[in-house]
Amino acid sequence: MRRLIYAFLFLLISTTAFSQIRTITGRITDQHNNPLPGATVVISPDGKQTSSDQTGAFKITATAQAQLIGVNFVGYKLFKQKLTTANHYAISLQADEAVLDEVVLVGTRSTGRTRLNTAVPVDVFNIPKLQMMAPQNDLNQLLQYASPSFNSNRQSSSDGSEHIDPASIRGLGPDQLLVLINGKRRHTTSLVNNQGTMGNGSVGTDMNAIPASAIERIEVLRDGASAQYGSDAIAGVVNIVLKQNTDKLMVAATGGITSRGDGQVGQLNLNYGTALGKNGGYLNLTAEGAYRGKTTRDQNNDLIIFDQSANPTRAYDDAQLKARGLTRDDFNFQIGDAKIQNLSAFFNLGVPFKNGKTEFYAFGGYNYRTGEGFGFRRLPNNPSANVYSIFPDGYQPNTTSKINDRSLAFGFKQKLGNWNADLSNTLGDNRFDYEVNNTVNASLQDKSPTSFKAGGHEFLQNTTNVDFSRKLDVASGLNLAFGAEFRVDDYQIRAGEEASWKNYALITNPDGTVSNPSGLAGGSQSFNGFSPGNVVHKNRSNTGLYADAELDVTSKWLISGAARFEHYSDFGSTVSGKFATRYKITSKFNIRGAISNGFRAPSLHQQYFSAVSTDILPDNTLGQSGFFINNSPVAKALGIPELKQETSMNYSLGFTAQPFANFNISVDGYLTAIKNRIVLTGSFGYDAFGDPVPQVQSILNSYGVSSARFFSNAIDTRTIGVDVVADYNIKSANHTYGASLGFNFNRNKIIGDLHIPGQLKGQEDIFFSPNDRTLITEGTPGVKTNLALNYGYKNFSLLLRNVYFGKVARNSFPYGEEQIHSGKVVTDLSLSYAVKPITFTIGANNLFDIFPDQQIYANSYFGVFKYASVQMGTLGSYYFLRATLDLPNKKR
Repeated sequence: MRRLIYAFLFLLISTTAFSQIRTITGRITDQHNNPLPGATVVISPDGKQTSSDQTGAFKITATAQAQLIGVNFVGYKLFKQKLTTANHYAISLQADEAVLDEVVLVGTRSTGRTRLNTAVPVDVFNIPKLQMMAPQNDLNQLLQYASPSFNSNRQSSSDGSEHIDPASIRGLGPDQLLVLINGKRRHTTSLVNNQGTMGNGSVGTDMNAIPASAIERIEVLRDGASAQYGSDAIAGVVNIVLKQNTDKLMVAATGGITSRGDGQVGQLNLNYGTALGKNGGYLNLTAEGAYRGKTTRDQNNDLIIFDQSANPTRAYDDAQLKARGLTRDDFNFQIGDAKIQNLSAFFNLGVPFKNGKTEFYAFGGYNYRTGEGFGFRRLPNNPSANVYSIFPDGYQPNTTSKINDRSLAFGFKQKLGNWNADLSNTLGDNRFDYEVNNTVNASLQDKSPTSFKAGGHEFLQNTTNVDFSRKLDVASGLNLAFGAEFRVDDYQIRAGEEASWKNYALITNPDGTVSNPSGLAGGSQSFNGFSPGNVVHKNRSNTGLYADAELDVTSKWLISGAARFEHYSDFGSTVSGKFATRYKITSKFNIRGAISNGFRAPSLHQQYFSAVSTDILPDNTLGQSGFFINNSPVAKALGIPELKQETSMNYSLGFTAQPFANFNISVDGYLTAIKNRIVLTGSFGYDAFGDPVPQVQSILNSYGVSSARFFSNAIDTRTIGVDVVADYNIKSANHTYGASLGFNFNRNKIIGDLHIPGQLKGQEDIFFSPNDRTLITEGTPGVKTNLALNYGYKNFSLLLRNVYFGKVARNSFPYGEEQIHSGKVVTDLSLSYAVKPITFTIGANNLFDIFPDQQIYANSYFGVFKYASVQMGTLGSYYFLRATLDLPNKKR
């Protein structure tokens, strides 16, 4: 009987409890009403949990004892709320500024991955924090001092490369790095770097055209990603994520100057965000204006100043200087950073529709830049390049630039059942116009103007994408994505005014040959204008299809794969693939690795760029050097083959660890092998000893040049290295301490034989010169280390950063030699104090005035160039003061 009573009571209690179980539903979004799939929902103290689906929706049961509902999602603040009698909850998560920069979008099409849990290495840089404290002002320099694998330095006396800084990662080319904005492809510039700078012969992306104040964070994917994102992603991907904040107005003013009293900087940044509508819409606006003065890093040279044909002694120079009231200082070259003025405006827009399934978005901007760089001084000893009635003591030309960079992306995100769809179009255009001043066309003599419009070039790219993705309840989670891309590239060169390129001293002989009996040079000196023979307008299209999958086989094991097919209208078809995996040995230790193949089609610039410029010729004299396209008569006469695409294989293996609280570290080794790498040839027209080759000169003379260069798939390379990234942050009462270490070891090597045509055998050092070889193998630091220490106390913040730039090399073959520039440590120090709503920051870049090693005399062009533009550049110590105003948006 007692057992029967116990059974009855148990059944009664169970039935009562069961009747009190209820089902709770809801939807989880971010502050902009975007769904957050994969968020963890927990009922306490029941301990039951579930995850939100692709729409952010969830369903879970709770007993009568349930008191709290909690939601956790990486990158957002933990949400807790007491349960009421309601059975449906609309939950909006707020971004956690402390961990938001850990969540990555690049390298994965899944959601919620952090940089320590991805299958490939990704660095994340919080740009507002860097912009507040760091001495650097433009985007390239911010990354140069924050990322060990990123390299960019300013060039001098290098035509257009003085105005658009080339940038690369892991020592590879600027055109082997793909740049995205909000995950959409960014157009490259119209400029070909061709003056012996880093990235010689390449075409990069002008990241300085994007105002840093518009950026929330930058993600740097350090792994080959052609299968995921297409051509140009051989070295990796930089994804720039724009701000979406709607809660404040930010105004920052910066002033600075070098220890030598030049390189003055004035910069004003404005950023404003506001909410749109009632569905989580946003509009973020940015405007930025910046001025950077030129720097002068010259010294006396040993060049002969005056014509000594009648009196061939050095004393003649001294006598002439004294007679004219001049000194050798008056004939120094202007060497240093160019003067730059930059105006930018950017916007980022998102408008969710009321139905909760559709969102319209758009972003883009405009950048206008003018610059002034300087060419080689024309000394009065050269009558062929002088008009003495205008410049009796010679002259130093300057080249000014007008660069217009425009972009607009827009699209719709749509929920289609369980699928997320994204249809977008991205248009970008870069136009570069040149003007040459303080110069002459010597062949016009007294009639010569001193300023010339020299023409320019332009590149336009339009990319249309359609993407689909969804998450499936397979194993521990499967994310599928596929899509298509259609891209059109358009490249053109515009001619300058006639006097900028024409030689009026040329005459046609009775036999039809052309000669120059006066020997006078034509065109604007320092930078010849583009001639009608250089004019080109070409375009091509590209169609791509991709598929991408990420499977969490278990809660510990992730595998991912991608495949991509692309067809070029001018290069045919190619297929690339990628496989990556990550395994959690413990909750604090992951191993990861990837293997992929990649490709990069020759840019339209590399196929169709042609020009004539003044350069130091192989016989160590100034003269005219020409660039010719590969299907030109000159190229065919010399046996130069047409271009084909580069291909690559990428391998990476590494681990991430969090051995104790607030400390994390990642170590990744990599190997990138590139076949048929596109480079510039050396100067045909001279032999390996710098002596003219008559049979080649006879071909080139009719084109008004003494040497000729071409693009060629000349070499295969192998890059091997390791990246180490570590962070440690602690907080104690009112004190915060932080340390971050980045280390990159990198070795570039040319492997195998040159791909030299049979008829050019014996001219290996001309086909691919030792100076270009050195630029590729040792042109960027083989070791780079960034160590930053942060300290905060109440309203004070301190940044101390040391960056070690390892040794590099430059080669001035054939008239100079290879020189190793030893490694250097550059120290940054800045201090800020906040008096709400204003924060004042004062500090210095290169506190101890460190410069690269001085050039050996043989490489200095008779003492003209004291330094090469390597490592940290030639700015020296730079001091700055910045005031930043943060005001909340009261309309919110």
